[in-house]
Amino acid sequence: MQSALYVTLSAQVALEQRLNTVASNVANLATSGYRAEEVKFESILSRAGGRDVAFSTPGSTFVSRKTGPLIKTDAPLDVAVQGDGWLSVRGPSGPVYTRDGRMKLSAAGELQDLEGRALLDPGGSPLSVNPENGPIAIGRDGMISQGRDQIGALGVFRLDPGAVLTRVNGAAVSSSTPGQAVLDFNQVGATSVSVQQGFQEGANVNPVMEMSRLIMITRNFESAATAVAETESSMQNAIRTLGPAS
Repeated sequence: MQSALYVTLSAQVALEQRLNTVASNVANLATSGYRAEEVKFESILSRAGGRDVAFSTPGSTFVSRKTGPLIKTDAPLDVAVQGDGWLSVRGPSGPVYTRDGRMKLSAAGELQDLEGRALLDPGGSPLSVNPENGPIAIGRDGMISQGRDQIGALGVFRLDPGAVLTRVNGAAVSSSTPGQAVLDFNQVGATSVSVQQGFQEGANVNPVMEMSRLIMITRNFESAATAVAETESSMQNAIRTLGPAS
């Protein structure tokens, strides 16, 4: 079989993977703290007919770490993390990390995310407040206070740049390596991290870019389909031309 057919088929598989990520990103445009799905492609070289032929891999997805826009809500239980930090919540098999800082109080006063998972402090313990002790204030260092009493601190964690992030549910991810608690909130520049009460982070999805990608994927898929059809037609013509006479 001609190598061109394999090349175009591999391109279609890769385009399908890219289309799935675009669909997921567009579906989560309104999901707070959502980090977009991206795809990384590689080429596989093979020799066919004495020539190098490049095939596209199906692609591997990864979670983009670009920050999303800050949205002012003035809600006391909304927080946004500025910089390369993540909040930690209790997952089914250990801590998971999220940029969605919308919180709620359980009947027992436990701070939870909107999925009902407990917010964790820097040591990995769940956080609780007394609903009867007045308004909750959250400082830029994540410290939680009610009046003059300090109740605890939100756990803000940095994730290793080389860690593999796997989506858990909504905006939450698990990390292949444990996050490191941020202890110094006084740093400035690219390494600075802070917590903003009364804000939430929007999805880091650019809708115009995703629609442009969708158009490009559609056109490329049509071109690949045309190439497959032309390759099959040339093969059939060759068989008819070179085949035995009846």
